[in-house]
Amino acid sequence: MILAVCLSPCIDVNIEVDSLCVGKSQTLISKRVFFTGKALNVAIGIARLKADAFATGFMYDGNGGQFERELHREGVPYKFVWNEGRVRENYKFIDHRSMLTEVNDVSAAISTQKQEELVSLVKQLSQKCDAVVISGSLAKGMTPDYYGKVLDAIPNGVKKVVDTEGERLYCSLKHGVDLIKPNLEELERTINKKIQSKEDALAACDQLINLGAKRVLLSLGKSGALITDGKDRYFCKSVNVAMNSTLGAGDGMVAAATNALAKEMPLHEILRCGVAAGTAAVTSPDCISFAKSKYEEILATLSVKEI
Repeated sequence: MILAVCLSPCIDVNIEVDSLCVGKSQTLISKRVFFTGKALNVAIGIARLKADAFATGFMYDGNGGQFERELHREGVPYKFVWNEGRVRENYKFIDHRSMLTEVNDVSAAISTQKQEELVSLVKQLSQKCDAVVISGSLAKGMTPDYYGKVLDAIPNGVKKVVDTEGERLYCSLKHGVDLIKPNLEELERTINKKIQSKEDALAACDQLINLGAKRVLLSLGKSGALITDGKDRYFCKSVNVAMNSTLGAGDGMVAAATNALAKEMPLHEILRCGVAAGTAAVTSPDCISFAKSKYEEILATLSVKEI
């Protein structure tokens, strides 16, 4: 089983308008609402691969019920630490020029007692797991070292996967991580340096490996991805597909890569599975995950080369 730990669930509200002008009345063209959170998306992706997933993390009394319904619909069992307040809402406004304007909320504060409760719950649930995924931002007032506290609760022998950036990632690496999955922009922000070539990217990945990551899966967007463990390095080019949505593409990559890691597949297969799922996710409009049939179709076309 793979445990997905969601530290900050969110409701994504995607709003399409004809034009976005500050200080003026707008006409809404369409509105789509997604009940999401990086680790929850990962759990759904794992379930769609017909593997065993379990979701945990923080949830809020005010509007958390819909998340339960979504996970139930996807066949993902769950157990949350419940808190007062409401799940944060992120608003994405897209105008006729395809310009994106985002307004991102911050999760309501979590008490120290509730934080400790989740650490205990992860310790309990991870005893029966092959891998644990932790991803996303933190609630208001929480410090980056909380990632380390959760990681320390996971028993030895269970694979640890982290998808975050900056200080949260640095804190995680101190506790040993089997796989991390930044994208290019996240990697640049983390190392505070512009990456201008594949050599720069590999050097940055090696930097994170030296700090404690066993494997780095670097998403390069529509170009594909690369993976390294500090010794072997592979690149997988994505196939050309109709891009209908970028929602959940990175989480799909994490889901398939973690599933491959849990099965102890070789490095190049972890990469290939990750790219197939990330690519399949962008073909699915109005959806936070991918169809298994599309994943398998794309996977069959992908090849990996050593670099």
